[in-house]
Amino acid sequence: MASSRKNRALYIDQEAVSALTLLKAGMLSPVTALMNEAQSKEVLRSGMFMGKTFPFPLILSPNGKVNEIILTSSFKGETLDLICEGEIVGELNVDEIYPIDPQERLRQIYGTEDLSHPGVSATHKRLGKYAICGEYTIDLSPVEAIQALINNAKEQIGAKHTTAMFMAANPLHRAHERLIRQSLESTDLIVIFLIKPYNNADLKYELRHQTLQFFIENYLPRNRVVVVPLEGSYIFAGSNEVILDAIVAKNYGCDRLMIGQNHAGIGMYYDHNANKSIVDRLVGIDIEVGISSEYVYCNQCKTLVSVQTCPHGHHHHISYHAESILELMQQGLLPPAVLVRKEISAMIVASLYPNRFKNLAKLYYDIMPVNGLLEEHTEKDFYVELMRLYQTTSLT
Repeated sequence: MASSRKNRALYIDQEAVSALTLLKAGMLSPVTALMNEAQSKEVLRSGMFMGKTFPFPLILSPNGKVNEIILTSSFKGETLDLICEGEIVGELNVDEIYPIDPQERLRQIYGTEDLSHPGVSATHKRLGKYAICGEYTIDLSPVEAIQALINNAKEQIGAKHTTAMFMAANPLHRAHERLIRQSLESTDLIVIFLIKPYNNADLKYELRHQTLQFFIENYLPRNRVVVVPLEGSYIFAGSNEVILDAIVAKNYGCDRLMIGQNHAGIGMYYDHNANKSIVDRLVGIDIEVGISSEYVYCNQCKTLVSVQTCPHGHHHHISYHAESILELMQQGLLPPAVLVRKEISAMIVASLYPNRFKNLAKLYYDIMPVNGLLEEHTEKDFYVELMRLYQTTSLT
């Protein structure tokens, strides 16, 4: 974006760009603009904005010495460029600048200011001492493209009910599959918001999207599940994640949000002789929130079961911990098929270990059953066939 005049500038990161884009496009409604100091204090006091739940003030508070100099010397009505990674991504007309307490900001979002928490530490590094508000411009095309994709999917099947799911799929495992299938039984369309983080700790977004699409296209009813990206801004972290998920889902046109019982943001607590969760704090957000049971593999039932209905003890259960499953893959091991579908394991391990074998063709024909024809095989094919051999039980 080219600036029409030489403005002073604020330097922001991709997380801020993502949050500003959602805000400007109306996806964080009832909040539709950066909050001023009075609004921030009211949200801190009440946890509400315009009579609806909103968990913390929505502000822009970039860190850095240059930004602090700009913020402490700007005046009302001044236009500042917004620069991200060397490019002008928008302009902001200054209305108000006010001091904030970064430690309090961390507590609002994460429920703690302990810097040993990786999320707290990352957010602490990007928080400044001052917040700024005012009208701004920014490219809305990423959000508009997602909205168009969802609307088109709804129109194609005439969907009356649309359910949102927020998922990392890092990696996609059998419990994810069960949750998606279960949700399809009570809705017309599912929109999976696939988290797109800014760090390298996860599988690449493109690979996670590819595995989801493989499952959808091969094992689910056609045109009833759509996958869209959701950039993993820090505002979705911490104990308020479910509230923000519900707000975003509603504004994208979904009337239901489905989450797993072991979702990190549910936060069960005991109040007035009843078990409650953070979901009970939703006021004015017109969306139904469904909480699915936790799924495990039971070695007595020999299948995937809900912990609520399985009569066997926890010592018979295999849990679907994504971190542990991913660790197996990162070590080059194929997880058991009861944890991850073999084709998906093959896609991921082949991506993590490209060109792993000295002579793949020879290895393939030495240990795999073939039809006698010379064919080219990929590493993904090799892993799929290897998993089939692992599942052969006639000699055991």
